[in-house]
Amino acid sequence: MAKKQFDFESCIKEGLLRLIPPSKEKAEGSIKASLKWLEEAEKDLISEAFNSSVLSSYLAMFHSARALLFFDGYREKSHFCIARYLEEKYVKKKLLENKWIELLDHYRELRHDDQYSISFFATKDEAENALKTAKEFIERMRMLLHEKGV
Repeated sequence: MAKKQFDFESCIKEGLLRLIPPSKEKAEGSIKASLKWLEEAEKDLISEAFNSSVLSSYLAMFHSARALLFFDGYREKSHFCIARYLEEKYVKKKLLENKWIELLDHYRELRHDDQYSISFFATKDEAENALKTAKEFIERMRMLLHEKGV
């Protein structure tokens, strides 16, 4: 059986993206959470807990992307649909480069492998790359929020 692919409209229809009151406070809180996960990723890398570092780097990216949803008045029920939201509301309007969506999807898939596969083991290089990407991703999300007045 083929896996169902969701686009933005499907995410809305299935309730995986839901309207909520826009919240600058939740957006700021989500950025703070992303920075905490970034600290975790750095600590994990130093202690050579590479799987944990990759997971923490992804969660840092997730929370920084989620900040945009909170500010815009959306709540996700699916990690996959956060990327679809950013595609629809930011990439299509040329406010965000598609490479950030590709990176978010890549690290979401790695996070899935990390959590559920019995054969996934991140290397030091993968953990270092994930951390570098997370730092750049958070900075890009913060730039978008800054443009919106956060």
